[in-house]
Amino acid sequence: MHYAFGGIKMLKKNLALCIALALLLSGCGKAKENENNMNAIDSQNKNIINSQTNESSEENKKSDSKTKSESKPDDTQLSESATKPESDSTLKSNSSKESETITKYTTEPPKKFTPLVSSDTSSLSTKAIAWSWLYSSRDSADLLSKYKGYGFGDTSRKIIYLTFDEGYENGYTSSILDTLKANKVQATFFVTKPFVTGSFNGVPDTELLKRMSNEGHIIGNHSVQHKSMPTFTDEAAFNAEITGVEDAVNSIAGCKMSKYFRPPEGTFSELSLYYTQKLGYKSIFFSLAYQDYNVDNQPDPESSKAKLLKNTNDGTICLLHAVSKTNATILDSLIKEWKNQGYEFKSLDDLPN
Repeated sequence: MHYAFGGIKMLKKNLALCIALALLLSGCGKAKENENNMNAIDSQNKNIINSQTNESSEENKKSDSKTKSESKPDDTQLSESATKPESDSTLKSNSSKESETITKYTTEPPKKFTPLVSSDTSSLSTKAIAWSWLYSSRDSADLLSKYKGYGFGDTSRKIIYLTFDEGYENGYTSSILDTLKANKVQATFFVTKPFVTGSFNGVPDTELLKRMSNEGHIIGNHSVQHKSMPTFTDEAAFNAEITGVEDAVNSIAGCKMSKYFRPPEGTFSELSLYYTQKLGYKSIFFSLAYQDYNVDNQPDPESSKAKLLKNTNDGTICLLHAVSKTNATILDSLIKEWKNQGYEFKSLDDLPN
């Protein structure tokens, strides 16, 4: 019995040991399975991450490539861009801007008028009247108004009408044109026939006339011989003094004489004013001038500039001689100072009717 009991006891121990061993082996297998499963999941996650990273990298490369392509067009894009015409709206916009720029520098066409014509001129005075910018505009106001004569322009505004007399070329007109262009100022050049047909240092004055026309300036008439116009009482002789210059200017390619006449010496008579307007011309005098015409005795630049600035008024028609070295010297600073004082430059085409 004792032996049997002991055998049973031993059997139980062995059974318990087997069960424990089985459980242990079972747990290790599960742990291994879990470990394998975790490793698989980890590997899968790594693959997913790597895949996403690669996809992101590819997308970034594509994005970078696209960005570079958009920001820096290739040769084909540059070629297409260069040859592709602008849209109508762009062209209209650019054209509008150019038009606005040009409008600031050019003016409306001159206002035409109907000349007075009389079959009997015997009643018109031939008495010569010397011009003075200090009082002639006032004293001869009725005559000037009747026969389209101007001593000043629009006196209600700070306006200057800049004009130059050209009896002959003395080497300064080119510099004057440079200054006008740099300051975007339009002027009128009153020329005689000797200027039109003359030259300076071997260069024909026609080149200067072409430049005046190309740069938007007015070419006005200053007579053939630069003589006092009241001395020409015969109408045909008077007309020849004006039409002779007009024909000479109009014969130059690209040039056209405008219907503005500056009487030499500023001298006029009722008859001379009548003859002038009958030809369709307006007589242009001046309300500002000084002794700048003596090339052998040129005035001091600074005192000349101060004198001009002091005597400038609203609506001034300023007369400067282009033969003057002083004028060529002071013109740039003079224009700038006028502008600083609030003056605007207008063309004779803008004169009030």
